[in-house]
Amino acid sequence: MAKQKLEYVCRECGTAAAKWQGQCSGCGAWNTLEEAISQPRRHTRGSSPVPASSAIKLSDVRQEATLRWSSGLSEFDRALGGGVVPGGVTLIGGDPGIGKSTLTLQAIASLARNHVTLYVSGEESVAQVAARASRLGLDLSSIVMVAETSLDAIIAHIEARRPHVVVIDSIQTLFSEAFSSAPGSVVQVRECAAELTRLAKRNGVATLLVGHVTKEGSIAGPRVLEHLVDTVIYFEGEPGSNLRIIRALKNRFGAANEIGVFAMLEDGLREVANPSALFLARGDEIAAGNVVFASIEGSRPLLVQVQALVDRAAANPRRVCTGFDSQRLAMLLAVMNRHLGCQLGGFDVFINVVGGLRIDEPAADLAIVVAIWSSLTGSVVPAGTAVFGEIGLGGEVRPVVGSALRVGEASKLGFSRVVGPPVNRQARELAAEGLLDSVTKVSAAIESVAGRTAGTFN
Repeated sequence: MAKQKLEYVCRECGTAAAKWQGQCSGCGAWNTLEEAISQPRRHTRGSSPVPASSAIKLSDVRQEATLRWSSGLSEFDRALGGGVVPGGVTLIGGDPGIGKSTLTLQAIASLARNHVTLYVSGEESVAQVAARASRLGLDLSSIVMVAETSLDAIIAHIEARRPHVVVIDSIQTLFSEAFSSAPGSVVQVRECAAELTRLAKRNGVATLLVGHVTKEGSIAGPRVLEHLVDTVIYFEGEPGSNLRIIRALKNRFGAANEIGVFAMLEDGLREVANPSALFLARGDEIAAGNVVFASIEGSRPLLVQVQALVDRAAANPRRVCTGFDSQRLAMLLAVMNRHLGCQLGGFDVFINVVGGLRIDEPAADLAIVVAIWSSLTGSVVPAGTAVFGEIGLGGEVRPVVGSALRVGEASKLGFSRVVGPPVNRQARELAAEGLLDSVTKVSAAIESVAGRTAGTFN
């Protein structure tokens, strides 16, 4: 038997070191190395391992449509790419209390109507889970669960019951007796997730793993944990708001960046059928600085309200963003200074995306600029107008993907005009119908919105 050796593994990124050191050489984090037992190598240098599988041409592979099971929550199915995949492993992360356990409990209660399921809880007792399920109005007779943290015991339960769907809540509470590390350590999380993934692939069990997050917002444990699973879903939501957004950051069975929108109510998570109407909730009067942005999240078009407030700074001007990248805001302010004559050096600039949604696509540039201009000048953007488009450093409005989808969503919700870049033939047809006002310069976009010449805001 090979002699066991100690190594030190970073709990943030999984990088191993021969001896302890204050800073991880992989990710640069401090005081994150933990002691672990290194695994003996299977082959020594110079040996020739026998391949366990044969090579095959991809053209000889028989392709079949991916089987999916509906979770009973259409917004969750959308984020997953159409439903739960047999043998697929999904990692669900989010802040404490945001609704991870509620989501998985509602999903497994629906799946249990047609499939054999097993709910494994490592944090709560059976009585606590039963009380939550009763409060949510779920059928208690359909949910089979076990309160267990031992990996070996969980595997024994899975092999005995042969379920189609398994929920592990949470992966950080599990431990394997083969390792001396404490539950939640890098080695335990990595090895337990790897063993459950192998079991899921071998038996075709759809597995949902609930994961804790760190204070930085990433899933706790080594980075390899996200590489092991097939799908990674994050819960998003602002404190004090009942709006919940689930976003697929990785999906081997569908498109990434798909989102699902829920409202957290007393009786659990409820799907939002028309998210655009929710994000566009506004008062009776339309104030300066408010602009409707036609966005696309994954394959779903959404209309989102963007707000800007420009106010004179007492000392050093501040740039505060909620739901938008502050570095990109600095670039847009420089473009406004050069190409619109907007002198904002002595002003505070605040940007807010209504509803807690975070916008990462460059198509929001034009909406941000129009909102800042509106607040600076006190001019109200006309009702029924939506804006989108990427802005270059030369002040040009660049084309973005999905123009037809954006304009179509705005038209469906009663908007009469959309200001954006010209893209393709279909967009030109929309322009001919009077819906899309195509612009190529940021100054032209301001003129289109304001109805007058832009460029004198000193």
